[in-house]
Amino acid sequence: MVGAEATEQGNCSAFQARVPLPHCCEKRPVIVDLLPGAPYNQQTKNCCKGGVLTSMSQDPSKSASTFQMNVGGVVNYTGFAMPVNFSLGVPGYTCGDPFEVPPSRFSTDKGRRWTQALRTWNVTCMYSQIIASQNPKCCVSLSAFYNDTIIPCPRCSCQCQDDPTANCIKYGETPSLLQQKHDPNEEPPQAVICSEHMCPIRVHWHVKQSYKEYWRVKITVTNLNVMRNYSQWNMVVLHPNLQSVTQVFSFNYKPLNQYDGYINDTGMFWGIQYYNDMLLQAGESGNVQTEILFHKDEGIFTFGQGWAFPRIIMFDGDECVMPPPDHYPTLPNTAHHSASAPTFITILLSFLLFLKLVL
Repeated sequence: MVGAEATEQGNCSAFQARVPLPHCCEKRPVIVDLLPGAPYNQQTKNCCKGGVLTSMSQDPSKSASTFQMNVGGVVNYTGFAMPVNFSLGVPGYTCGDPFEVPPSRFSTDKGRRWTQALRTWNVTCMYSQIIASQNPKCCVSLSAFYNDTIIPCPRCSCQCQDDPTANCIKYGETPSLLQQKHDPNEEPPQAVICSEHMCPIRVHWHVKQSYKEYWRVKITVTNLNVMRNYSQWNMVVLHPNLQSVTQVFSFNYKPLNQYDGYINDTGMFWGIQYYNDMLLQAGESGNVQTEILFHKDEGIFTFGQGWAFPRIIMFDGDECVMPPPDHYPTLPNTAHHSASAPTFITILLSFLLFLKLVL
């Protein structure tokens, strides 16, 4: 096997006469990707990503990883039985049965010659947020320049503090060494800063400023997990004005136009390499920020009725909990200000009447 390795060799006593012994004799092997920098004689083309794949939008060259293995004992390839019960080993993913597709083709000699596989199968795995975790993993808070109220994440968005399974750390404290120890092959246990929402990730959307033809939004993503960094993170936003993004500061951005130009209201944001593509654990450096400049589209733009706030925000593939729409920051009550005008007129008339009586 090259490009990957089985975690267990298993019992290969039936092949003890062979030198060397098989790489793996398990009936249900667990295969893991090799780390970057693996020895050249263990590598294959486009391998060795350490099990970390980015989305195709972020970096297509790092969105796939390959490995190659030789299966012993197979003579008749036409009768070869494809393995079943595939699993990615990542929480939330469910894989279907393999299905045969046209044989894969490979370019050689700089594209002058093509070789072909004997047979090819595809296995499709789907992600489900509900299967991955019973609790959400992020929430959204809102604010605007025209309202002094900051709308926090809804209470118990991800968990409640009084939940027996909740594990939160008071701000400024450090979890004990026993809490920090975990299996490197498993996701570290969640230990978040104690809060009303108890989410490891909070996304804050602030309507910052309004110009004659443009308006500006500031987004802050804060990591409240004291035991985890988020490398190569991404965030997906659904908002109708994303069709008129003028400039994005400090983040990479790509519209996710799935309908051939007819609907363009969804976009992906991610960090700039070596600058903010790593969202550090909770603390002074545990946040990343961007500002977005939108053009005011005639006919649809308004600050009223919560239009300036996102419809959906997803972080690393998980949908974040939004505040209820009736809690969104509202425009100042114009009726309150207009009510002062009749009062002023009444006072003025009373004063003039008083002067007339005196004179």
